[in-house]
Amino acid sequence: MNFLYPGFLFALTAVAIPVLIHLFNFRKYTKVYFSNVQFLKEVKEQGASREKLRNLLLLFTRILAIVFLVLAFARPYWSSGKKMDPAAQTLVLIYVDNSYSMEAVNKDGSLLDEAKRKVREVVKSYGPNDRFQLLTNDFEGKHQRQVRGEELLQLLDEVKISPVHRGLPQVMNRLDAHRDLNSNRFIYLISDFQESFTGSKAVGFSDPGEQITLVKLQANKMPNIAADSVWFLSAVHKPGDAEKLVVKLRNYTEEPASGIAVKLTIDYTQKAVHNLNIPANGTVNDTIAFRGLGQGWHRGLVSVKDYPVVFDDYLNFTFKVEASRSVLNIKGDPGERHIDALYASDSYFKVTDMPESNIRYSDLGEYDVIVLNGLKSPSSGLSQQLRLYVSQGGTVVVFPDLDGNQTQYSAFLSELSLPRVSGLHAEQLNVSAIDLKHEVFREVFEHIPSSIDLPKVNRYFGFAELQKNVQQNLMTLPPNQLFFAQFGLGAGKIYLCATSINIKDSNLPQHPVFVPLMYKVAFGSAKKQPLYYTIGNNDLLESEQISLGTNQSLRLVADHFEAIPELRQANGKSLIYIADQVRKPGFYELKKADSVMGVYAFNEDRRESDGRYTEDTKLKELFPTQKIELYHSGKDVLTLEGTPKNNRTDLWKLCLVLCAVFLAVEVLLIRFFNNTKNIQKT
Repeated sequence: MNFLYPGFLFALTAVAIPVLIHLFNFRKYTKVYFSNVQFLKEVKEQGASREKLRNLLLLFTRILAIVFLVLAFARPYWSSGKKMDPAAQTLVLIYVDNSYSMEAVNKDGSLLDEAKRKVREVVKSYGPNDRFQLLTNDFEGKHQRQVRGEELLQLLDEVKISPVHRGLPQVMNRLDAHRDLNSNRFIYLISDFQESFTGSKAVGFSDPGEQITLVKLQANKMPNIAADSVWFLSAVHKPGDAEKLVVKLRNYTEEPASGIAVKLTIDYTQKAVHNLNIPANGTVNDTIAFRGLGQGWHRGLVSVKDYPVVFDDYLNFTFKVEASRSVLNIKGDPGERHIDALYASDSYFKVTDMPESNIRYSDLGEYDVIVLNGLKSPSSGLSQQLRLYVSQGGTVVVFPDLDGNQTQYSAFLSELSLPRVSGLHAEQLNVSAIDLKHEVFREVFEHIPSSIDLPKVNRYFGFAELQKNVQQNLMTLPPNQLFFAQFGLGAGKIYLCATSINIKDSNLPQHPVFVPLMYKVAFGSAKKQPLYYTIGNNDLLESEQISLGTNQSLRLVADHFEAIPELRQANGKSLIYIADQVRKPGFYELKKADSVMGVYAFNEDRRESDGRYTEDTKLKELFPTQKIELYHSGKDVLTLEGTPKNNRTDLWKLCLVLCAVFLAVEVLLIRFFNNTKNIQKT
C-alpha cells in the first residue's frame, strides 16, 4: 500500500489522546459510607469487570477512528501495476483512428462519432489539472503538445476522416516518442482494429510495465467491391499505338458479386465499360484495350459502382506517351548498317550514327540507348563517360569487335563492371537456351514450339564469370556460356553480347529474334514512372532529371491546391519530396514556371478496404509486455467513466467509511453498554 500524501501520517500521534484518557481517568470519586458492604461485594466486582471491558472497547474504537481519519487524508492506494509517482503530473495519451474504415456505421452512428464520445468519457474521468495529448492518423503538428481537457475536446471536434493509413507499430512508436519522465502516462487506443492496422507481429514498447487501454469499436458488416490496382502490359506508350490495361478488382465480402460494371476513362473520355463477376473474397483481372492516344501526359480513371463503401471505387493513374526514342549508334566500321536498318523500320526510333574516331562525350546524356557497334579500340575515357551515363539510368548495348585487342577490351569491360575477356573461340555453336521469362522476351512469342530455332555463332568471346546476382543471361551457349546477358550498374543497364554484329561471326543480325531483342531493349530504356501514388505512403515522386535556374522553384498544382516541393537529384533522375502535403486523391501537375514537368495521380490506401478485424485474444497478444485493458463497445455495458483510469486503487473513501463506522460504534457503546444496576435493599 502506498500513500499519495504521506505527510499526513504524522497526525497519527493523535492516537495518544484516547490512550491518555484511558490511563488517567480524571473523574472524581465520592465516598459513600455503608454500615455493612457484605451484600454489595459481589455486585461491585461484577460492575468493575464490565466497566473495564467497556473502557477498552471505547479505547480501541477511538484509536481506530483517528487512524482511519488520518489515513483518509494521506490518500492510501493499492498499486496493481507500474508504480506511479504521486507527485508527478498525469499525462493521458489518446489515439483516435480516423481512417476510412471508421466511416462504417453501427447502431450508434459512425465509428468516428462513437470514438469521439469515448474520448469525452475518458476526459471526464480525469481531473481538471491533468494533461492530455491527442493523436490521429494525420500526425499533425498541432497534436504534438500537451493540453487541458477543454482544449483537447476542441481539437477532437476538428478530427475528420483522413485518407492516411497508419499501422499499429507506427502509432505506438509515435506514442512512445512522447515520453515524459516527469509524468504518469496513461494510454488509450480507440479504433476498430482492422487486421491491416494491427498486423500480426508483437509491438515493442520502451516501458514494459505501462498500462494500455484498448477501446474496440464494432461496425455492421457491409459489402465492398474495390478497384484494387492497374498496370499496362506494354512498358512503352507510342502515339496512336494499341494499349492494353489490366484492371484488378477485389471482392471483400463473403458472397460472390455478379454484374459489376467497371468503367475506364482516359482524359475524361470514356473508353470502355465491362461487366465482371467476382468470387467471394476473391479477385478478378480484366484486360481493357484502347488506342488513339497522342503525345504527352494522359489521365486515366477506373471506376466501379459500389455502396456504401465508396472511397475505393475510384483509381486514378497517369502515363506519358513519348513521341520517339533516341538511339546513338557508335560504330567502329562506318559501313556497318544492321543497327540503322533495324530501327529505321519504325519511325518511333530516331537513330544517330557517330564514328568511333569522333565521339562527342557531352552529347551522350541526350540519348535513351547507346549501341557500341564493333569498336576497334575502346578507350578508358569512353568507359568513364559510359559508366556515368549508365549509373544515371542510361542503357548501353555492347557488340564487340572480335578482331580487336583483347587486353584493351578486357580493361574496357572491367571499368564498366563487366566480365573480362578470357579468350576468342572459333567454333560453330547454336545458342542452347533463351530466357523467355525475362522482360525482354516477355510477350514476344505467342506460341513457343518444342524445337525453337535459335541463333548460330561461328566466333565468339569467352568471358570470366562474375557474381551471378549481377548477371542475367538472356541467351547462352553450351555449356552455359554467356551469349547475350544483362548487367546492372547504378540505375541503368548494360547488355553484353559475346559476338559481333558482323554476319561472318554469327547469324544474329539476320535471325528473327534480333528485331524483338533490340526493340525491347530500347523500350526497356524508358524511365518507368509509377502509374499512381498512395496518399500517406509515398512522399517522394519520381521525374526525369530537372534542373532549376537561379530563383526558380517547382510547384505542385491541383484544383484549389498549390505546394512547393523539395527537389532532390539521384542517379540521373529527380526526386520530388512532398512530405505530407497531398491529402486528397486526384491529379497533380508538377510545374516549372508555366511548363508542365509531370502529372501525378494519388489514390487512397486500399488496405482500408479490408473489413476483417483482429480478434480480442490476438489483439492482446500483440502487447506481450504491457498490461492491457480491453473494452468492446459492442459487448461491454461499462463506460469508460467506470474503468480504472490508472493502475492504482484508491482507498481514501474506504478509510472515511471505516472512520464513521468506528465513531458510530463508540456512540453505541456509550449508549447501550452501561454497567449501572439497581440494588435491592434487604
